[in-house]
Amino acid sequence: MQLKDWNIEALYGYKPKTTFYTDFSIADGFGISAIRDTYHRAFAAWHDNVEYLTELVMVLNWKVWEHYEQNKTYAQVYRDLWELADTYAMDSLAGDDLTYFLQTTD
Repeated sequence: MQLKDWNIEALYGYKPKTTFYTDFSIADGFGISAIRDTYHRAFAAWHDNVEYLTELVMVLNWKVWEHYEQNKTYAQVYRDLWELADTYAMDSLAGDDLTYFLQTTD
């Protein structure tokens, strides 16, 4: 399995803090249930860590666009998961945490 590099640092200067992009890239090879399982594990473990939650939302969004043209089904799954995580973040974060989330995902 050939994994793509998440070149977000080269493009935008954001240095990843997690392995989420790689984790989801591996899950891509195993199908929708693996993608959903990866999301649920990551969210359950890290939803209370603003930096990791932020990166999870970023990775999910990146994966939507990565699959948009070639695999509409995967793109829709990632969009649904992105919406869950983004809504959670917007409803749960406040103060400095919300500021971090908004500035980093902008």
